[in-house]
Amino acid sequence: MKKNTVYLILLIILFFCGFIVAGNAKTVNLLKVKSTLAPADSSAQLRNGDIVFQSSKSGQSLAIQLATKSPYSHCGMVFIENGRYYVYEAVQPVKRTPLEEWVTYGDEKKYVVKRLKEADKYLTDASVKEMKGLIKGMLGKNYDMTFEWSDDRIYCSEFVWKLYKRACGLEVGQLQHLGDFDLSHPVVQRIVKERYGEKIPVEETVISPAAIFASDLLITVE
Repeated sequence: MKKNTVYLILLIILFFCGFIVAGNAKTVNLLKVKSTLAPADSSAQLRNGDIVFQSSKSGQSLAIQLATKSPYSHCGMVFIENGRYYVYEAVQPVKRTPLEEWVTYGDEKKYVVKRLKEADKYLTDASVKEMKGLIKGMLGKNYDMTFEWSDDRIYCSEFVWKLYKRACGLEVGQLQHLGDFDLSHPVVQRIVKERYGEKIPVEETVISPAAIFASDLLITVE
C-alpha cells in the first residue's frame, strides 16, 4: 500500500475519532444545560415545594451555623415555572431566583434538597396554588434582620415554615426561642449585639434552617 494512501486512511480515522469525541463533549455540555430545566416526573428530580439548603461565607451565615450547630444557614423553596426551576427565598428582599443562579451563592456551590415524605398527599395542585398565592403577598418584603415572628419582615426559614403551615397545615421544623441557641461564640455575640444591643429578646419565637433540615417530615433528595 502506498504511503500516501496510508496517510489518507489515518487522517480519515483521526477525523472520525475527533468527531465522536466532540460529539460526546457536546452531549455532556447539553446535559449540564438541561439539568436546570424541569425534567419528567421522578422521585430523584426536583418537585414543587422541595426545600433547598446552603451556606455562604458571610458573617451572618457563620453566626447562624455556630448558634444552631448546623452547616446550613439558608433555605428556600423550589417551584417549576415555564419548564425551569426557581427558588423562592427570603433575602433582601423576598424574591424569585433561578436555581442555577441560586446555587452559585452557596459556599463551594454546594446545596442539599429535602422533600416531604408524603409529598404526593400534601403538595396537591390546590396546595401548590395556595402557596404561590401566599408567596405573591410576600414578594418584595424586607429581610428580617432581627428574626421577629411577624409578617412585616421575613427571614428565610420563617418564609418556608409559614408557607407549609398555612398551605398544608404542616409544621416543618420545631419552633424555638432565640434564647435556645448557643449565643456564646464571639462571632455570634458580635452579630447579636449589632442587631439587639444589650437587650436580647430571648423569648422571641424563631425557626432556624437547622430545625427545618432536621424535621422528621422530610427526606433528603440530593
